Amino acid sequence: MDQHESRPHPGFGEAFGVWLKIGLLSFGGPAGQIAMMHRIVVDEKKWVSEPQFLHALNFCMLLPGPEAQQLATYIGWLLHRWAGGLAAGLLFILPGLLVMLGLSTVYALWREIPVIEGLFFGLQAAVLAIVIEAVHRIAKRAIQTGFLLGLGAAAFIGIYVLQIPFPLIVFGAAVIGWAVGRLREDWIIPGPSHRDGDVLPSVAPSWQRSLMVLVIFGALWLGPIVFLYITLGGSHAFSQISVFFSEMAVVTFGGAYAVLAYVAQQAVDFYGWLGPDEMLHGLGLAETTPGPLILVLTFVGYLAGFRQGGVDPVLGGLLGGVMATWVTFVPCFLWIFLGAPYIERARNVKAFAHGLAAITAAVVGVILNLALWFGLHAVFREMRPLSWGGWTWDIPVWSSIDPAMAALAAAALIAVLRFHVGLMWLLGGCALAGVALTLIR
Repeated sequence: MDQHESRPHPGFGEAFGVWLKIGLLSFGGPAGQIAMMHRIVVDEKKWVSEPQFLHALNFCMLLPGPEAQQLATYIGWLLHRWAGGLAAGLLFILPGLLVMLGLSTVYALWREIPVIEGLFFGLQAAVLAIVIEAVHRIAKRAIQTGFLLGLGAAAFIGIYVLQIPFPLIVFGAAVIGWAVGRLREDWIIPGPSHRDGDVLPSVAPSWQRSLMVLVIFGALWLGPIVFLYITLGGSHAFSQISVFFSEMAVVTFGGAYAVLAYVAQQAVDFYGWLGPDEMLHGLGLAETTPGPLILVLTFVGYLAGFRQGGVDPVLGGLLGGVMATWVTFVPCFLWIFLGAPYIERARNVKAFAHGLAAITAAVVGVILNLALWFGLHAVFREMRPLSWGGWTWDIPVWSSIDPAMAALAAAALIAVLRFHVGLMWLLGGCALAGVALTLIR
């Protein structure tokens, strides 16, 4: 009996129940979600082998979008092809989407109630600590050489000082990683390649199948955008939501934290959909819901539709949130269904590993920019523009510091970095402290 025959293969109903369980319990960000998937599908169920799980994860890390959701889609596809991939991917998203839409409605309608305001005040401090901790955690994993350290610093300078768009930084890092890896591989040090343990049959790649996937998911992705442009025009909020978040779906390398700086700056400064503090509130909500952290984009789309949709605010918010979510996640299915059959051939291409290592190092600088941007807008009530050499930056008005926010954020940071407090304890504690501080003030 070969390895494939000795490994249990679940029925679709059993797998559906497991994916639903994972979708309902997928708190804690991608690290926790991937760990939970590994425990269930590798250790407990033994549906896939350890090497195959790691190989699938490596592939998903190369893609734009939420790697945990894509990993679930990939494993679902391995087990039950199209039906399995759709079930696993959708069940990973839907519980969090429904919760996020509900919380966004509560936020938009009743956020000025003191208790609600206090909850979001506390969550804002917790999220700031979480983002700073993410910089520390990712840097330890990604920065393995002096060259990668310099690349991360250059990415920070590029996005914060020179205001280079995030997609260009990702593309530039990939090109640099590819070029340097060819000349000095020791400057990059790619991760190990997991080549053994494939226990499930793969679908042979073909141009006919690839074309079919492109047509189906391309239509699902781009069809609503074209429809909105034709019916509402390019300046309407719904059209802008569909285009902007479609662009994010293509360039969200490095996870949610990496893209949030770019999303926040565009949604706040260019489109005016929400304020800097509201972006922090949305991230706090996303941290408390199951599913990918990138569901914070649902919150952004909700507020955009609520305020600029031109229809009933709640209806506009729901439409905006669903549209942002749709154009964010449909491409994830496209990447997996299109690329999975080619994964074996891409396994031996070191350029992928070199490019990924460089992108990950650059992402550290991008997330540092996010932490600085969030921190300044959270701790200071007022910012003022500073212009020099054609660039303009927002700098804090030092007299506008919020002592309560500064103290709560410092306490949250100590709790995370020094005492390693769990995510839900941190969010809950900061929320209660925020309510108390708000009521006292």
